[in-house]
Amino acid sequence: MFDFRLKVFYTVAKRLSFTKAAADLFITQPAVTKHIQELEQYFKVQLFERQGNQIKLTQQGQVMLQYTEQLLTIYRKMEFDLNSFSDTHKGVLHLGASTTISQYIIPAALAEFHKKYKDVKVKLLNGNTEQIEHALLNNDIDLGLIEGKSKNVGIKYTEYVKDEIVLVSNIHHPLAKKSHITLHELKRIPLLIREAGSGTLDVIAYALKGVGLHFSQLNIEMELGSTEAIKTYLRSSNCMAFLSVHSVFTELSNHVFRIIDVDGLTIERFFYFIERQGTSEQLAHLFITFAKQYNLK
Repeated sequence: MFDFRLKVFYTVAKRLSFTKAAADLFITQPAVTKHIQELEQYFKVQLFERQGNQIKLTQQGQVMLQYTEQLLTIYRKMEFDLNSFSDTHKGVLHLGASTTISQYIIPAALAEFHKKYKDVKVKLLNGNTEQIEHALLNNDIDLGLIEGKSKNVGIKYTEYVKDEIVLVSNIHHPLAKKSHITLHELKRIPLLIREAGSGTLDVIAYALKGVGLHFSQLNIEMELGSTEAIKTYLRSSNCMAFLSVHSVFTELSNHVFRIIDVDGLTIERFFYFIERQGTSEQLAHLFITFAKQYNLK
């Protein structure tokens, strides 16, 4: 019902690529070009500036994007409110989740959400916490789920579920038979860590600071870009890593990994829903309510 040409423009403006927009919208690139040209002809403006193989928004395009975002928000609200009369919900929920959450926390909840709200299409963006916050503030997503809580004044944070970050090794590690180690021993153990911008890394750094340790005092063997990469590396090395307990349930149950307690160190955090301050996305609130109830089951 919403003017499809504006949806095409919005997608191109966000992706800054006719090819990527065509793929996202399941139409051809010539069709994308045609819709943009029709808008430019109707408003008698140039919306994009072509520079070789790249494009960027013109000043007129930036104005068009601001109004298109407002129109999309109004349309989503209208659709949600009208559907509520028949107890149905339709539309697209643009969701973003940091790595640990997208891999280990919400897949089951998403599956159940889809069963109940079949007409709500969810598009999930995966990234680290920093990337998800940026996507939210850039209006690329309606709702985010992140690890830890920063102090961005433009973001509203709502607690989701509690998490604990634990030190794990493979079951054959020389220290795996010990139930705990000291902070002094921790400094000598080769460690794997996530990349800068990871919410998990920030929480670990803050907890270590609380017991008088800094990353520079630790024996960091390697920085890896995902929890799965760390877990695979751990299977065949004498390293250890601090990981969300949610991410290693299977390995702990199958006696592949073991948790090693560190004397005096407990790392707990919440996973958070994040929304832009001052906005009200009904589909986002619908998912928040559902996910919280699902998690309590």
